[in-house]
Amino acid sequence: MRQVRSVMASSTFVLVMLLLQGCAAKWWWGSESGQEGQAQAELISEPMIKVIPPDDRHLIDSRTSPAMQSELFSRNATGLAHETFGDVLFDFDQDTLRMEAMRALDADAKHLQHDRATRLLLEGRGDDFGTSAYNLVLGERRARNVQSYLRELGLSIDVTTTSYGKDRPLCFEYSDDCRRRNRSVHFVVNE
Repeated sequence: MRQVRSVMASSTFVLVMLLLQGCAAKWWWGSESGQEGQAQAELISEPMIKVIPPDDRHLIDSRTSPAMQSELFSRNATGLAHETFGDVLFDFDQDTLRMEAMRALDADAKHLQHDRATRLLLEGRGDDFGTSAYNLVLGERRARNVQSYLRELGLSIDVTTTSYGKDRPLCFEYSDDCRRRNRSVHFVVNE
């Protein structure tokens, strides 16, 4: 008799647990008779995020005040100015040399050998898009690619690289032309 009661108590307990789990599932998820669809219909869908292009009209044509511009110009002038060397320009978010850049670097290497320069600093830069850290890395990759190309050309002077990212721009305006100019490697010749 004890065994029968024990089996019946165990069976009853298991049956009650199964019923409770079934009821809880129906309560939580809704029944199959349409409450499930009702629960899904009550979910609030998120509104689409609109991409609004930046409006630069509220900004003055310059990124910085005239006093800050002159300070940055003096900080950027870290070597002798050579009008024969143009900046090596890069496409947006790219560090590969373009064909016109390679032709300009061929001429620059000849000028450097002719002028008997002993040291060259390549300053890599980025535009104002992206984070400072990202532009520092991108500017360094740009400068190193120019350095590698000059070495392939056989330039045998001391060439070092640095990156200023977007923190030391050569051009201070919010314009496409200015951003294009900042996506560059700038030559600083130390004789």
